[in-house]
Amino acid sequence: MPVDIRSAALNDVPMILAIEQSASSAAHWTTEQYNRLVDGGVVLVAEEAGNLCGFICARAVAGEWEIENVVVAAEFLRRGIANELMRELIQSAQNEAASAILLEVRESNLPARGLYEKHCFREVGRRRAYYRDPAEDAILYALRFAASPIGEKLRATKR
Repeated sequence: MPVDIRSAALNDVPMILAIEQSASSAAHWTTEQYNRLVDGGVVLVAEEAGNLCGFICARAVAGEWEIENVVVAAEFLRRGIANELMRELIQSAQNEAASAILLEVRESNLPARGLYEKHCFREVGRRRAYYRDPAEDAILYALRFAASPIGEKLRATKR
């Protein structure tokens, strides 16, 4: 069945929270934090037959986007939904002339790391013992857009 990707609305927040709370590896936030992100950030949701089945959220600051959370409901895993969400987010960032998309992920989260690497994200660093319960390093990834207008403007001012 096809999955539709769209921007989240405030009335999606309860379902976003339910999906997020059922995923132990997800960052866990409050309703208010998600409301603010839907209002001022980038939140895309995946729907299948009218059912919310996953989401991705990011913040845009000074031309760089930072992915905050990517979660797919357990019953929808392994169906390419995270891939579709990521592809749409990357396209949105490019449409908004972002210079890069950044993120951090638990070192042990191999499925997520595989997703990011599939979309050409490159490992750019590590934060030692960043995560708790259990303590674990964060791997930092970046996807840089070489021809972004912001990047071109910065290069031009350095000449």
